[in-house]
Amino acid sequence: MCGIVGAVAQRNIVPVLIEGLRRLEYRGYDSCGVAVLAGGEPTRARSVARVADLDAQVRDCRLAGMSGIAHTRWATHGAPVTDNAHPIFSRDALAIVHNGIIENYESLREMLRDKGYTFVSQTDTEVIAHLIHRVYRGDLFAAVREAVGQLHGAYAIAVLHKDQPDTVVGARQGSPLVVGMGDGEYFLASDALALAGSTGDFVFLEDGDVCELTLGGVRMADRSGASVRRQVRHVSAYGGAVELGPYRHFMQKEIFEQPRAIGDTIAQVDHFEASLFGAEAGRVFAGIDSLLILACGTSYYSALTAKYWLESVAKIATQVEIASEYRYRESVPDRKALVVVISQSGETADTLAALRHAQSLGHAHTLAVCNVATSAIVRQTSLSFLTHAGTEIGVASTKAFTTQLVALFTLTVTLGRLRGHVSATQEANYISQLRHLPAALNSVLALEPQIIAWAEELSRKEHALFLGRGLHYPIALEGALKLKEISYIHAEAYPAGELKHGPLALVTKAMPVVTVAPNDAQLEKLKSNLHEVHARGGELYVFADADTKIVNDEGLHVIRMPEHYGLLSPILHVVPLQLLAYHTACARGTDVDKPRNLAKSVTVE
Repeated sequence: MCGIVGAVAQRNIVPVLIEGLRRLEYRGYDSCGVAVLAGGEPTRARSVARVADLDAQVRDCRLAGMSGIAHTRWATHGAPVTDNAHPIFSRDALAIVHNGIIENYESLREMLRDKGYTFVSQTDTEVIAHLIHRVYRGDLFAAVREAVGQLHGAYAIAVLHKDQPDTVVGARQGSPLVVGMGDGEYFLASDALALAGSTGDFVFLEDGDVCELTLGGVRMADRSGASVRRQVRHVSAYGGAVELGPYRHFMQKEIFEQPRAIGDTIAQVDHFEASLFGAEAGRVFAGIDSLLILACGTSYYSALTAKYWLESVAKIATQVEIASEYRYRESVPDRKALVVVISQSGETADTLAALRHAQSLGHAHTLAVCNVATSAIVRQTSLSFLTHAGTEIGVASTKAFTTQLVALFTLTVTLGRLRGHVSATQEANYISQLRHLPAALNSVLALEPQIIAWAEELSRKEHALFLGRGLHYPIALEGALKLKEISYIHAEAYPAGELKHGPLALVTKAMPVVTVAPNDAQLEKLKSNLHEVHARGGELYVFADADTKIVNDEGLHVIRMPEHYGLLSPILHVVPLQLLAYHTACARGTDVDKPRNLAKSVTVE
């Protein structure tokens, strides 16, 4: 969601701050701003437009400074208007930017009003600003440490004070924050990507950490106040990942990067061995009796797909939960279960909280499927598998989803082999199928011209149904999610057998029905469901394997998939659904990469 950039240097750091915000635009935002200490006073520029507008303001007023903070805001408390845009000031002495949500801000606001503070915004962030200002006694580091002890909720903050012109202080709890280590200059950011080009060396702060950046270096303290040193990690340059190249949108680029992303992910898999998931994985896998998978959004649909694989191939009981629901319900823990958490960013707030909840219930065996090696989720689980999707800029996930499926299939076959349900011959066949996936995906991507024609028709509709059966029902769910996310067409997905239990009442010629039709064991059942729609005048759009004998007819439109791919078919069938959503959104003229009301990395509850 929101993005933070901060810096202390012996040069004008405003261009660094603005470029950092540009790199974080993909996360989603509705306002942005920058503040520096200029002439001994905090000075800011804010905009409720794009970063380009902020940049123009900065240039017009010649804003410059050697220490500063910047922010892209996704509105939570208060509308997306200039008064609520960050940085937020306290009595023209202190400036702050903040990601997260402060749960006790109302009681703190009342206390601060009683102390004489005036509030000019509706944000919970202003509470933090005034709270730090109130306890400030000449040491910003100490004031931030004291103030955050009174906060309940999630936050990452960066703070300036006019009395300490060469200092930026940061703190985090439940929201990511990294320190960039430069040559005589130091940076803060909510995502290392923001600092690509400025530094490649980072310290990833832990929950409860407070840090102080000065020209002399960085000091850190943990939640107890004890001085700490965190490991400096080198992160390879991100530069090319944020270049659009010949594509119209990042989402389109990332759809077409899937053969490469999957190839990179499977390159680490020569055999299905426990060591792929960590040094202790063999011991852990030998002692588990079930799986509990926790995820949100698109990652949740990858987990639903994996449940079919895990129970049919590995013969292991698997429970899948929406992370934000799991953490708030009474559950009966099975301490011999392997808890698997799935997140593209590894910073998803609900998934992180669900992981901690599971651990508090006594779940000792945890595994992360993630795209970011340095993320909080990877650091907080004992085992992990990295998907190697590369940086994903578009809000609607594409290559992260398909590489998650590859990771979960690898986990499935590994557990199946260890449990004696996958023979050496089957293992070799699965390896071969994985190796062939990139080529198979290229054949699917070649269907784009046919899909564009369907998208033109679909773009004139306001509602759509998606159908799938068995292993492909979660793929229908993912297709519906993609369409609603970026085209704003209302879309729902159902198991096809559920049509006659209610959704069939919605079917008319005005309600397109998009169907995933692989040549699997449930094909004939699915054909019966298609007849139910066709007989009632519904308009069918079917992605069918070549040998399904489903043919074009009036009201029945068919695009033939290049080949049936068995258990890995979901990875192929989701790609045309991604393309359909993308081209439908293009036809409707929506902001594909930054859909309204949505953010890339959901770091607040």
